[in-house]
Amino acid sequence: MSSQTASKLFSPIDLAGRTFANRIVVSPMCQYSAENGIATDWHLMHLGMLANSGASLLILEATAVEAAGRITPGDLGLYNDENEAALARVLTSVRRYGNAQLGIQIAHAGRKASSQRPWEGGRALRPDQDPWTTYAPSAIPFAEDWHTPQAFAARDFERVRNAFVATAQRAVRLGFDAAELHGAHGYLLHAFLSPLSNQRTDGYGGGFEGRTRFPLEVFDAVRAVWPTDRPLGFRLSASDWIEGGWTIEESVALAKILKQRGCDFIDASSGGIALGAKIPLTPGYQVPFAAQIRREAEIPVMAVGLIVDPKQAERIVAEGEADFVALARALLDEPHWGWRAARELGGEIAYPPQYARAAPELWPGHKFQEESSVMD
Repeated sequence: MSSQTASKLFSPIDLAGRTFANRIVVSPMCQYSAENGIATDWHLMHLGMLANSGASLLILEATAVEAAGRITPGDLGLYNDENEAALARVLTSVRRYGNAQLGIQIAHAGRKASSQRPWEGGRALRPDQDPWTTYAPSAIPFAEDWHTPQAFAARDFERVRNAFVATAQRAVRLGFDAAELHGAHGYLLHAFLSPLSNQRTDGYGGGFEGRTRFPLEVFDAVRAVWPTDRPLGFRLSASDWIEGGWTIEESVALAKILKQRGCDFIDASSGGIALGAKIPLTPGYQVPFAAQIRREAEIPVMAVGLIVDPKQAERIVAEGEADFVALARALLDEPHWGWRAARELGGEIAYPPQYARAAPELWPGHKFQEESSVMD
């Protein structure tokens, strides 16, 4: 690639001493297609497709640390030997044929657990749908007609913290290249951070220090077992978008603390703590959060949220707003988005050998595609 066409989006970057070929990340996307937490052939097909999307890192969907931490009955889990064995089978094939490095998002759904799959309504499970007990910092339902969660008791802190650690250890055994803790979208760790969901009066509630205490305990415990040569990050909802909720200023402050404790990156999302938040769904609407965290906390960040166009992604990285761009539905819509981005931006990607003959220098159809696009 000549210097004249050099693309920042397709430049390599090191995290925790591990090199990623470009700045494109497949964001975690729940598939709701597991069986008792066990990965299925759907995961093999889904991940196999995205492992050749052109992204340098593919992060698996939110993966529950215990059965009660699943969002839905179809959530992926990594809390027992069956879960681990099934995921090992999937990962073996994905690694054999895919080009992306693999990450995992370690999660607990908290008060948003025990819900229906989105295509089944997305509400709390009805009594006839085998609901389970949910847990949260305070006994405050996520929304009207949702389960009232059980407020964390002393035994729950140790149990859930140990569950995060056990899942992280399983992920290490499975050879994941990176991991992030899910502290966003209203799930358990975020519920501790936000004053809208955390109204405890003990040392785990109240001001910023109390509300961040348990998420930091979880991070420290996972950091202790996660290898230092594999990136470990934290996904934040940088703002609740609701007055009186968690703020971008608090996100910056937490990111600074996480960095001091060995966090390698922040995945900056937003929202999800409650229904009714007014969120402006415009292209790149969350990128300013990533940029502010990167600038003020001086930590590598991933930007997410309606990043669709390759030139938009290039600008985000080139202008220093983020170190990575993480795409979700854009890659479901166009699984080889990275291939198109490389063509448009003058970048280079690794094609699987079975598809190499579709590369621009080998397939004349690209010329006709470009001519058709100009004529349109």
